[in-house]
Amino acid sequence: MRIFGKTRHRPSADWRLVTDRAFTLIGDGRYEDAGALLTRAADLEPWLSESWFNLALLHKFRHDWEQARAAGLRAVALLDRSTGTPDWWNVGIAATALQDWALARRAWQAYGLRVPDAPPGDRPGRHVRAEPPTGMELGSAAVRLSPEGEAEVVWGRRLDPARIEVQSIPLPSSGRRWGEVVLHDGVPHGERTTASGHTYPVFDEIELWAPSPVPTWVVLLEAATEADRDALERLAADAGYAAEDWSSSVRLLCRTCSESRMPSDEGGDGPRHDPHDHSVPGHPGPLGHMTAGELWVPERECGLAAPAALVRGLLDGWVADSPDTREWRDLEEVC
Repeated sequence: MRIFGKTRHRPSADWRLVTDRAFTLIGDGRYEDAGALLTRAADLEPWLSESWFNLALLHKFRHDWEQARAAGLRAVALLDRSTGTPDWWNVGIAATALQDWALARRAWQAYGLRVPDAPPGDRPGRHVRAEPPTGMELGSAAVRLSPEGEAEVVWGRRLDPARIEVQSIPLPSSGRRWGEVVLHDGVPHGERTTASGHTYPVFDEIELWAPSPVPTWVVLLEAATEADRDALERLAADAGYAAEDWSSSVRLLCRTCSESRMPSDEGGDGPRHDPHDHSVPGHPGPLGHMTAGELWVPERECGLAAPAALVRGLLDGWVADSPDTREWRDLEEVC
């Protein structure tokens, strides 16, 4: 774990020993013991911004956002320079977790990002404002759900520097749903490149920020052609929901590959048509996925994100449009 040093101040040997030991404990998941040591370090060198940055980082790991915000603000108050420091980014994450939008705007601006003007009534120094910093036009990215567990990389739309709205349909093992908003860390772990040459960062999820009321279903399709499969995806999208052919959109990757720069398996139309990744131990490589040039297999396992009252009607309507080439069976709610 890197500690950011300053040329103007030289922390004591005791501070370094205590801090190094604390980060060893953090690496072992012993957050409580690490917290006691980092608190001692802050007592030893209270004038050092790194003392409070490290405490803010620990509180972020623990998802203790009130403490992360307080320690982060103490850190930025002691900075030698005003922009571009990770201290401000951590403040922005904590403020976003707490929906303290005035502070989030201030943090992103202090980091050096261009943030649209705040709406009337959203004044600095007043916590928990109604309007987040929208309109930053950050584009698409990928997010690694459950990064410490059975990780899965899915595509999403960046709402601001710390939140992504999930636009893939995650596998049920992730416990996440289409349309959920997740809080994510600031440093990417990996990249995804499309055939068109665009590169997208992969961020690690910190926690669920806003749940989705839309359940996830799995269904077996008989789709005679790719066009038949595409028709279901369009039908779901037109209804305001989503369908995804998991038989071609999900690939298995080891963690090392997942955290590297990985090319897309499919066309250059952008994230909507690119695979998302399910990380597994070992090094299996991409397994069992349809890529360009392979024969089409009519039986497809499809994920659907739609309300219970609508999902069967979507499938029946899809079949009714071409009954000779389409069927469905074994619909099951999985998340």
